[in-house]
Amino acid sequence: MKNAITIFCLCLLLNATAADQNRYFEIAKNMELFTQLYKELNTYYVDDVDPNKLMTDGINKMLDGLDPFTNYITGADLDEYQFQTTGKYGGIGARISKIGDGVIITDPYEGFPAQKAGLQAGDLIVEIDGKVATKYNSDEVSQLLKGEPGTKIVVKVKKAISNEEKTYTFNRQEIKIENVPYYGMVNDKIGYIKLISFTDNAAQEVQDALRSLKKNPNIKGVILDVRGNGGGLLNEAINICNTFVERGVNIVNTKGKIQEANFQYSTTGKPVDIDIPLAVLTDAGSASASEIVSGSIQDLDRGLIIGQNTYGKGLVQVTKPVAYKAKLKVTISKYYIPSGRCIQRIDYSHRSADGIASALPDSLRKIYKTKSGRIVKDGAGIEPDIKTEEEKVAPVTIALFTNNHFFQFANQYKYDHQTLRDGNNFSLSDEEYKQFTDYLKGKDYEYTTPSEVKLNDLKKTIKEDSYSETVQQVITDLESKIKHDKSKDLIKYKDEIKHLLEQEIVSRYTYEKGRIANSLKDDAEIKKAIEVLSDVAKYKSMLSAQK
Repeated sequence: MKNAITIFCLCLLLNATAADQNRYFEIAKNMELFTQLYKELNTYYVDDVDPNKLMTDGINKMLDGLDPFTNYITGADLDEYQFQTTGKYGGIGARISKIGDGVIITDPYEGFPAQKAGLQAGDLIVEIDGKVATKYNSDEVSQLLKGEPGTKIVVKVKKAISNEEKTYTFNRQEIKIENVPYYGMVNDKIGYIKLISFTDNAAQEVQDALRSLKKNPNIKGVILDVRGNGGGLLNEAINICNTFVERGVNIVNTKGKIQEANFQYSTTGKPVDIDIPLAVLTDAGSASASEIVSGSIQDLDRGLIIGQNTYGKGLVQVTKPVAYKAKLKVTISKYYIPSGRCIQRIDYSHRSADGIASALPDSLRKIYKTKSGRIVKDGAGIEPDIKTEEEKVAPVTIALFTNNHFFQFANQYKYDHQTLRDGNNFSLSDEEYKQFTDYLKGKDYEYTTPSEVKLNDLKKTIKEDSYSETVQQVITDLESKIKHDKSKDLIKYKDEIKHLLEQEIVSRYTYEKGRIANSLKDDAEIKKAIEVLSDVAKYKSMLSAQK
């Protein structure tokens, strides 16, 4: 090992300029130091050390000092990484989760083996090819279910509600998760496209959706929804922009310290529609490729951005192969959208004494202009043209969700109702909502309200300061009143709870498409987009620079 490092050092020094030699010497010296330390630990440490874990931990700690997007991908993790970039894997086509003592089917994917065979949300996985599934966590069960397309797998499940055991034999299939799980008309004039990822074929799916929507002769505008979309492939982002803008338009420039990282990306294809009014919905979960699309649409004045500020990821990664089938995903450049701005929010190259990287201060943010002269800024993600308030979810709603009460009630509802009235427009009646509140009686969904947090802090202070019994009694009375009001939260937040419960129920009948379609009926950003796209004069005015 030492000889190999010595040869490596000589190669570096022989090929380096005088200015670089000291840097290369430091690299080689530290590589030798790391190798010797690794060897000594394996030899002398008092307990047995897993050499793979020791090395992986060391690599990950080294990368922690860079940015969160530069990662070491082991050979074992490669399948998951490839799924994130391609949206494909071999399996039966179902989302699973650990609930209670077992791993449960939570969402069968429509059109794939699990759904076609009759597996439903709530089914408990009992055995996989004779292996007792209840011994494994969800990641391990997922690996058992996956395999080469065409290979056979036998799965035994305990059906939701009825508890009947059934055995299914599948031929695994290539599962491709759609980038556009839903599109449709939100009213008689405005179309809607939900884009959840940027894996292979994302642009084609958006283009196909737009062409389908344009078959409606009354269509007057389109909403592209990238809320919660964490990004993906850069070329898919370029091609999605090309759906709405002409061929030959510069979308992104990347700049790094090596020449191969510097590149200009322009649209190369024929657009689907360069004139139809367009609104792009964003939130804090819209990142990377989502920001390239929304930022380019904004910079080119091709449409309006509606929602909340995006994440602010202006960094580009590539994967480099390393030994033993592992890969390094490494940040090599920053990207700049048509106005010339980079929207990277956190400066990872400058950290505080305790190692914390911070956001670019407002005082250092630079001003840029869109194609028509509208003012935009760098350094903080994409700021919407029309800002909306982030929806706050009540603690009781979060507790009901995390304790799986929406999930379990929807399973029971499906068991009791073979068909769903009103399809994706389904709404719970007051009587059905009462059935849900009755179902909750005696079930656990503990939660702490903000008032309770503050009251607990006050109680601690009062106890430490030794206040009188009278003061303590006042606190006790206040605590009792808060608990009384808390018992009414199922009524106070009825609309919010109903909305999420309706989505869960609809998904039992029409899967992810139904869940998304049902969620749109009370969506604040959708309503704002419809309002703006329906007013052509207002829409055009907002895309023009103010004189």
